[in-house]
Amino acid sequence: MLCSHCEKCCEETEMELSIQDIKRLEEVGYNREEFTVADKDAVIRLKNTGKWCYFYTHAEKRCRVYKDRPLGCYLYPVVYLIGEGIIIHELCPMGETISEHELQTKGKILLKLLKTMNITNEKGTTQISKTC
Repeated sequence: MLCSHCEKCCEETEMELSIQDIKRLEEVGYNREEFTVADKDAVIRLKNTGKWCYFYTHAEKRCRVYKDRPLGCYLYPVVYLIGEGIIIHELCPMGETISEHELQTKGKILLKLLKTMNITNEKGTTQISKTC
């Protein structure tokens, strides 16, 4: 996938974090209270500072934890939407540059991640489709 560095994926993120994501970020020196927030359903997500992801430095246009970033960030714009399954997120202007092979590969990784986080939709959909 090509990236235009538009910053949309780091703006007002709702990225869910796995236990592995949290542990990895703690291992590189961050305290989970600094970068996590629990929503009303007790889902742990990346915290936003202002309108940006806690780890994103807007002035430098870079992620402070890029090599250790959450798996969901690595997989983006391949996302899971309840009722739709795994799709390419419409917010990403470069989503159309994702090849079918990359979509399938990232989709399979995402399905494994969802299982570890006990996330499924009401139909148990495992469909991976190139919808923008």
